[in-house]
Amino acid sequence: MRINPVSSQTNSLVRLGEAGAAGEGDFAQKLMDVLKEVNESQLQARDKQNAFMTGQPVEIHDLMIAMERASTAMQLTMQVRNK
Repeated sequence: MRINPVSSQTNSLVRLGEAGAAGEGDFAQKLMDVLKEVNESQLQARDKQNAFMTGQPVEIHDLMIAMERASTAMQLTMQVRNK
């Protein structure tokens, strides 16, 4: 079982904010990269949910971790957007 920390998405968002504040780099590209990471976590969670609902062997804790990771990433993204 491989657990990717949510902190990687958090770090991406922090670096995005720092780059935007400093005027460094291509902000639009960095924003798209972060949104792709959030989307990937959403897709992974959905795939695990679909597998579970169709009766395929899925570890419950892997499913819950994927769902929480996707939820936390989305909440963090929304908070950054609101700022």
